[in-house]
Amino acid sequence: MPKRSCLAIVLAAGEGTRMRSATPKVMHAVGGRPMLGHVLDAARSAGATRMAVVVGPGAEATRRFVEGTGYPAAIHEQTERLGTAHAVLAARKEFAGQDDILVLYGDTPRITPKTLKRMRRALAGKADVVVLGFRPADPARYGRLIVDGKRLTAIREFNDATTEERAIGLCNAGVMGFSGKAASLLRKIGNANAKGEYYLTDLVELANAAGKAVVALEADADEVLGVDNRAQLAVAERLFQDEARQAALEGGATLIDPQSIYFSHDTKIGRDVVVEPQVFFGPGVTIADGATIRAFSHVEGASIASGAIVGPYARLRPGAEIGPKARVGNFVEVKNAVVDAGAKLNHLSYIGDAHVGAAANIGAGTITCNYDGFAKHHTEIGAGAFVGSNSALVAPVTIGEGAYVGSGSVITRDVAEDALAVARGRQFDRPGWAAEFRKRKAAEKTGK
Repeated sequence: MPKRSCLAIVLAAGEGTRMRSATPKVMHAVGGRPMLGHVLDAARSAGATRMAVVVGPGAEATRRFVEGTGYPAAIHEQTERLGTAHAVLAARKEFAGQDDILVLYGDTPRITPKTLKRMRRALAGKADVVVLGFRPADPARYGRLIVDGKRLTAIREFNDATTEERAIGLCNAGVMGFSGKAASLLRKIGNANAKGEYYLTDLVELANAAGKAVVALEADADEVLGVDNRAQLAVAERLFQDEARQAALEGGATLIDPQSIYFSHDTKIGRDVVVEPQVFFGPGVTIADGATIRAFSHVEGASIASGAIVGPYARLRPGAEIGPKARVGNFVEVKNAVVDAGAKLNHLSYIGDAHVGAAANIGAGTITCNYDGFAKHHTEIGAGAFVGSNSALVAPVTIGEGAYVGSGSVITRDVAEDALAVARGRQFDRPGWAAEFRKRKAAEKTGK
């Protein structure tokens, strides 16, 4: 790419009424990330030096997302919904000094940096306006791109198109780029149409009339998929998952049943990783080479080191760090805890806000009692410690290295290194008591 400044304007003011949701449309997720995040990331990867997001009134969730995710994006409000050109002009303060201006949509989460760079290269050449088109299987009621040689002469809305124009297969994807010098033409766009709105598509004919160079570029239909309802959101998710699965396979992972495995936008998976069926990866997961994720596990915000085995039916929550060759078995939940190399949590346990030392063994049914109703507390389990089955470790508490906790214990005080701790009620036996009890109850039942 030539060195040029670039402003990316993302239109995100649509109410999305067809989503039937209180959540703004652009905040619905694909691959565990709001659609708006995908678009902003694509713009940044395409070299945008400045970004602006245009929102509607009361879009607090969208504002919080933009402000809280580190995107260098200014927020502008379109106080009235008077069309796409009107929305772009809401961000006109950002135009100054920009070589390239890209207009994107927050509900097209599959747009790629590669395509945006193609548009920027065209602007760096001789084009003043670049419009992105696509060829859907069914053009239906999309606007058509009217091309004469290499020049895009007009964008014709379906209702205004002639029979011959409706036969054109190249449709308007909505995404547009224009040079900073052509930006002044936006103010000439009128609203003499049935809706009384200012349409960005009118820029094409205005630019042609001004002698500007206007071109169309073509993208794959799946890439410019716009999401207006839940069904289209599901399509976008399917397309994302198919690509993520293929990338994992090409990267050297083994997916036993790819269609049953779900990735997030930021899942990092190494070589020789084996993922069994029905596994879900939420955001923030890193899996090192040679790890195994067994069936029906749910992993989110966790790191899994080389050679570790997780599952089946395991749940790793945010902050879980599973060390090399550690084992987290069936029906084990780990949250905000570090499990060091070779440690074993094989069955039916909850380990939260804790550190489990190397080669420690946590017996079935063990839990860390980390929450007192007001605050979370830490449990420290030393290297080589053994915690017997069905034990409760009441935090804050430390189990020393090599210590042994007897099964069924409720540990409320620190246990020293290599010590034995047993904290349970003393067992007592009454010979013959059970037989006498049954005899007495039988007599009461018969009334004798």
